[in-house]
Amino acid sequence: MSVPDKSIDPRLIQAAKEEFLQKGFEKASLTNICKASGVTTGALYKRYKGKEELFCALVDDTVQSMKDYVAGIESIDLSKYTDEQLYDSFSLSVGRNIEWFKSLYVQKEEFILLIRCASGTKYENFHQEWTKQMNNIDYKFYQEAKKRGLVTKNLSADEYHVLTYSIWSLFYEPFFLDFTWEQLEKFSETICLFIDLHSAVGFSKPE
Repeated sequence: MSVPDKSIDPRLIQAAKEEFLQKGFEKASLTNICKASGVTTGALYKRYKGKEELFCALVDDTVQSMKDYVAGIESIDLSKYTDEQLYDSFSLSVGRNIEWFKSLYVQKEEFILLIRCASGTKYENFHQEWTKQMNNIDYKFYQEAKKRGLVTKNLSADEYHVLTYSIWSLFYEPFFLDFTWEQLEKFSETICLFIDLHSAVGFSKPE
């Protein structure tokens, strides 16, 4: 009875990751992946139905973690927020920015695959869809503040979408440009200088 080669899967995953990062999903070659990993095409197809399933195996965990993040925020009962907590939710502090970058950096390659290399897969619009979900959540925070009379600017959903989409792009673009961790830490400070969402919506600090 033959012993299964348990080294095949990690070799395939690493070779696939390198191929997809370098060429993107559409131009990536399963032949190249098999050659780089020293795995036969037969062994690959025993594990994955094709190129897209292999790609998804690389990013599924990252997708799920981002969906879990959205679900956690969507479950918040804003009516129970104090005015101070609501005000703080509009803040972009250096520490908060670093924590967000850190959550993406630990899965940096997988995140880059999602936002830069997924064209042609079921995840090709994931970045835009996830950002839209976050924009909708952000707008609910704004509406809650507006209902309480805490903001002075009357922004439509589309106007607020443009604002928050621009903010979220500040956290994605550095990964397109392959920032180092040191660059991300420094950029966290720059974001705070660049964005003042409180002023944009007319939200004064509660006394």
